[in-house]
Amino acid sequence: MTPRAPAPARTAFPALGTTAALFVTDPSALPVATAVLRAELATVDLACSRFRPDSELSRVNLGAGTSMTVSAYFAEALQVALRAARITDGAVDPTVGRAVIALGYDRTFASVRPDDARPLPVSRPAPGWRRIVFDPHTRRLRLPAHTRLDLGATAKALVADRAARRAAAATGSGVLVSLGGDLATDGPAPEGGWRIALADDHAQPPTEPGSAVAVTGGALATSGIRVRTWRRDGRTLHHIVDPATGDPAAPVWRTVTVAAATCVDANTASTAAIVLGGRAVDWLRGTALPVRLVGLDGDVVRLGGWPPDSHGPAQGGAR
Repeated sequence: MTPRAPAPARTAFPALGTTAALFVTDPSALPVATAVLRAELATVDLACSRFRPDSELSRVNLGAGTSMTVSAYFAEALQVALRAARITDGAVDPTVGRAVIALGYDRTFASVRPDDARPLPVSRPAPGWRRIVFDPHTRRLRLPAHTRLDLGATAKALVADRAARRAAAATGSGVLVSLGGDLATDGPAPEGGWRIALADDHAQPPTEPGSAVAVTGGALATSGIRVRTWRRDGRTLHHIVDPATGDPAAPVWRTVTVAAATCVDANTASTAAIVLGGRAVDWLRGTALPVRLVGLDGDVVRLGGWPPDSHGPAQGGAR
């Protein structure tokens, strides 16, 4: 009889306003992998948090209209955000910061007023990523005056990729990192792959029976409009802003889940699909990525070879 490999070990803790979960195929690797993940989370929080006055992002936003040199880590995060804007033709745009704040998402989500009676300001399009002047060689950056960056659409996915890669390299174990349902893997997967059950909310049980996949490598990301919501001036708002209008993206898809080689690419595509709404299917077909879209009525659209639904115990969901 061939002995079975030990079940993956896991840990989970609050981070970046959501839940960080770490799975390793080798239980003895968990302490080192956890230290790697915590270090990556601390680094991105100090560099890219828009809720910390001492973060580099806060300093960059305060300096909009002037030239400055940014750190190597911030430069990497910014390049990831600018690439996402370029490949989505601006559907995912880091210059939506002012619009997000104006809608009321001006503090950590746990502190956002769930029902705000203040009138909504007049919405305005984002300044646009093309107006950012950035030299990746010198790391010199100049934002347009009065522009605020929000790197939330890509920075969390970047951390998942970096942490999974570094933890696997440090331990030799298979690793899965989940940040609010955005998943990155590295190293050898467990037998049968990582079993991921899909849900509207990564912190809640799956909303539909049988919506699960096995992931043997790469990454998975889900974007949705039902988890981070609040009411203002009688309207229900969500956190994914359409840069073209400055308003929350029109509700067409409840969730969009994308598989890709990296969590950054998966998250970029899933966020773009929410913003594109009715145009998302044609755009996603052009990416050739496996995608599962769930409409407001629960109807499911599968593209790019996404498999039929099946049961599974692990979980990922929208953030």
